[in-house]
Amino acid sequence: MPDLEAAATWIDERLVHAGSFRTGPLESVRVRPWGEVAKAETDQGAVWLKVPGPTTAFEVGLYEVLARRVPDRILVPIAVDADRGWILLPEGGPPLGETTTGAAQADGMVAALARYGRLQREVAADVDALLALGVEDMRPAAMPVRFDQAVAAGERYVAKRGNHDDRASLERVRARREWFGSLCEDLADRAGGASLDHNDLHPWNILGDPRNPATLRFYDWGDSVIAHPFAAMLVPLGFAGRRSSRDLMRCRDAYLAEFGELGTHAQLVETLELACRVAKVARALTWERAMSTAGDGDDVDPDFARAPLATLESLLDDSYLGGA
Repeated sequence: MPDLEAAATWIDERLVHAGSFRTGPLESVRVRPWGEVAKAETDQGAVWLKVPGPTTAFEVGLYEVLARRVPDRILVPIAVDADRGWILLPEGGPPLGETTTGAAQADGMVAALARYGRLQREVAADVDALLALGVEDMRPAAMPVRFDQAVAAGERYVAKRGNHDDRASLERVRARREWFGSLCEDLADRAGGASLDHNDLHPWNILGDPRNPATLRFYDWGDSVIAHPFAAMLVPLGFAGRRSSRDLMRCRDAYLAEFGELGTHAQLVETLELACRVAKVARALTWERAMSTAGDGDDVDPDFARAPLATLESLLDDSYLGGA
């Protein structure tokens, strides 16, 4: 965490420009190897200082791009400091995952995913700028090499913490390299181009009132990558599918409706399933990126430590969503 006194001074300066002032101390609320968060109360509600770790420093610039391109669909920062890697965010209210359950939450996800699809269509124009910021390239042409990187990460885990079953599983994944390469070639030939994949789009990263879709906004962009746009559906459709197949199809079809001119519904469904299979490798590497920031002395949840390998193993699942 940065020096809280220096950060508080910076926050006070930024709040003046925003017509607000701090009413309480700046306090650290979450410290993780991949990023830290502090909170302070103001006369207009809480503000949050986010300090991404070195592997997700691109998030500072990403917020700036999104604030220019789609300010109505993100939690717009009060201020950013690119040199120090600081993002000052306003209180965005409780996420969808806290305010809804059951059918209401499913309805909220249907509305949110349609809104996210529109965001991707607009942000596609910024792909080169986002890559220049350091957002990871997970476009189809890059993914065979990414597969090798994910397998190498699995090797490191097995050597350090794994067991016989982990080794056997990793070898089964390794044997699928040619198959995975063919998926990437197929995906590269399909419509859709590339855009921003949030890569962790679940109800706890969506803010707003689902009864008013225009209020729905997305935040927490530290896992983002550049990929085929449909790859972004791996996480939310996996979440919806665990509830019911009906919820999954409603979410999927609401999202795909935003891309209707790219093909028939059947063609888009096929492309989405293909993109989600390929996205499992990107997701595994995102976990690896997070875990790579943890030192030997850090207390890391064993499930988090194994997550890069566990996600890579999901390639062995028959379902395009299974296991990820």
